[in-house]
Amino acid sequence: MARTGRPAARQVGSVQRAIDVLDALAEARTELGTNEIARRTGVNVSSISRLLSTLTGAGLVQHVPSTGRYRLGIRILQLAGAAREGLDVRVLARPLLEDITAITGETTTLSVPGAHEVLTIDFVASTQSVRSVAQVGRNSVAHATAAGKVLLAWGGSLPDGELTRYTERTMTDRPTLHREIEKVRERGWAQAVGEREDDLNAVAVPVVDATGALIAVLGVQGPAGRFTPRAMRAAIEPLTERAAALASAF
Repeated sequence: MARTGRPAARQVGSVQRAIDVLDALAEARTELGTNEIARRTGVNVSSISRLLSTLTGAGLVQHVPSTGRYRLGIRILQLAGAAREGLDVRVLARPLLEDITAITGETTTLSVPGAHEVLTIDFVASTQSVRSVAQVGRNSVAHATAAGKVLLAWGGSLPDGELTRYTERTMTDRPTLHREIEKVRERGWAQAVGEREDDLNAVAVPVVDATGALIAVLGVQGPAGRFTPRAMRAAIEPLTERAAALASAF
């Protein structure tokens, strides 16, 4: 019979119990003794002792001689680092983009930061007949788009020279733009109201890692007649929640 490549439905009990031990130590965020781990996992003490011996030998758990207790080992960090290197932000973000589009009815975008612009790497289009059109590979101008303002608020910089005016609402005065970016940093989201295109409104939020570095930008954009300031504000909560979920993977 040909193999399907799918994981087997039947689980290995000892492996599951080992995972329970690791989960208990992770949730405690402190050292735990054998009896406490047994209580938290519902596994008997003798089995916990054997599991801890195996996990300690593998470096996944560390025994603390001074207290006789256990904590997560350094190999957990090594495995986490290797896992992060293999993550594809587009794969992780795709279902989140679909969620946001279903909630807002508008086009959602995933962008990654550059020095002066952010690059769209994925999007989910609105299903409405009149909708904003996104494009993979398109750069969002830093001073005239919501995603670009997020970039500026989280470490990006403006190019030298005069800023291009795309519409009457485009911010081209640097002091005014700097004040706007301070607001973005304080509140955690950015907006652009007819600043890149007259009939286009957008909001965007950052996806940041544990160090505060910008990983990506999630955005929602739509026609100004429908994606009004009120609708934009309503989109901020689902955007922020999905950005936090995506950030938790890094």
